[in-house]
Amino acid sequence: MDALNSVRAYHQRSKHGFGRYAASPGFMDWETQPNPFRRFADATQSPLPLAADKLAVLYADLFDPGKITPTLMDKASVGILLELSFGLSAWKQYGGDRWALRCNPSSGNLHPTEAYLVVSGIAEMEEGVFHYVSHDHALERRCQFNPPFQGLLVGLSSIHWREAWKYGERAFRYCQHDIGHALGALRYAAAALGWRVRLLDAWGDDDIAGLLGLNRQADFAGAEAEAPDLLCLIETGHAVDGEPDIDRLVDTARAGIWTGQANTLSHTHNFDWPVIDEVCTAAHKPRTEALPDGGIQAGIVVEPRSPMLGELTASALIRNRRSAQTFDGVTSIPAKTLYRLLEATLPLANKPPFDAWNWPPRVHLVLFIHRVDGLPPGVYLFCRSADAESTLREAMKEGFDWETCEGCPGHLRLFRLIRADARQAAITLSCQQAIAGDSAFSLGMLGEFEAGLAEGPWVYRRLFWECGLIGQVLYLEAEAAGFRGTGIGCFFDNPVHELLGIEDTAWQSLYHFTVGGALVDGRLQSLPGYWHLER
Repeated sequence: MDALNSVRAYHQRSKHGFGRYAASPGFMDWETQPNPFRRFADATQSPLPLAADKLAVLYADLFDPGKITPTLMDKASVGILLELSFGLSAWKQYGGDRWALRCNPSSGNLHPTEAYLVVSGIAEMEEGVFHYVSHDHALERRCQFNPPFQGLLVGLSSIHWREAWKYGERAFRYCQHDIGHALGALRYAAAALGWRVRLLDAWGDDDIAGLLGLNRQADFAGAEAEAPDLLCLIETGHAVDGEPDIDRLVDTARAGIWTGQANTLSHTHNFDWPVIDEVCTAAHKPRTEALPDGGIQAGIVVEPRSPMLGELTASALIRNRRSAQTFDGVTSIPAKTLYRLLEATLPLANKPPFDAWNWPPRVHLVLFIHRVDGLPPGVYLFCRSADAESTLREAMKEGFDWETCEGCPGHLRLFRLIRADARQAAITLSCQQAIAGDSAFSLGMLGEFEAGLAEGPWVYRRLFWECGLIGQVLYLEAEAAGFRGTGIGCFFDNPVHELLGIEDTAWQSLYHFTVGGALVDGRLQSLPGYWHLER
């Protein structure tokens, strides 16, 4: 079976349906619960300062490119970048159990994503390859060498076992969602410092693995492997040498002095999921040509943004973000708030996080509107690009209304398909989860599946990254508006398509999300993210 068909087969196999869920353990196998923190024994560790509290930038300022003076890149500012993107946001405690939350959301709070830095010419920092340990807010030096470039690279990888332990074969999808969440978290954190993020789309998986040491089998002997995902260049606005030469940088890193042995996360694996390894191999990205432009939509002018919650800082909002567990079933949101959330998902110039996304939009939103003031309940469609509207009209069943929404800004392609109470439909399609109907609205993310795969089987991962990036937007925008959101990875795939009349695989549902008034469990005690270090 060729790589493209292998990817298609995995996607079909990992679907949930009425009466049939994708293969998983079926219970919480606590005996094999993985350690949530990767470490490298014998790697020199350097603590980073906790300085995000000192950052007074407002969340609204992130969307005004001229408002924030770029911070000088040094150890303290790099520490802020990591603290606000991959650091711990809080600890939760109930009885004798305690668990950490992080600034980058994750399916089931399992956190398969690992972050690495390549550092060169940054004040107060050694040069080389480093692994970020979120628990300690510290860097572990994996490789000592002199990179042939000046600046900072951030690489991301996935430990698929961290998700497969709980979710089985569908876990590969969730790991890709989390890469999108993490990319969004990195872009927002960089924006708070006045920096930009450039995704280095030409790099292949083998290039990234060689640079970060992920292919050093002896260093991972007996430990769970990490799959390379993406690499980003952090731009400060000061003079830089441009993108590093791939071969020169990778060859120099390979010749460096490597130290560190990866820890084993689970002492035993009672279940193996070989299909995840198969799809990972099939979706392997080769080196490609760098894209000249990106997916930025030109000609769209939006009003300057203003704070929605007084003087809320970016740092406070990012660290206060939580995934809602339940909704109150009564809270409604203004239509203008919904429009703001939708607008934030568009790839607009100088607007994070999609100004870091190098490809045209391939994911569009099917909304189940329950409680939005000014909009009647029903099923809606939001097209994130003009090109998608005609193909979506052709793909969906006849009889939909395709009504424009009164008061909706003209640059938002929001259409009402059906006027109806869609709460039970939303709940049913989201694996019978009440959070999809008790919210103000929920949505499914519909991806241009076959058109994406036509570019290469590795684009399968990229479709989920785009979904995760949209999810990160919705998380922060909901928080800024005084509401709360949560991602939904469990949904019935084909029944979503059947509701819309989609009969083939040109379009596929890839992720769900929901926003509303959250109920907080008062039994849980909250502690600051780094209370264990500060004490």
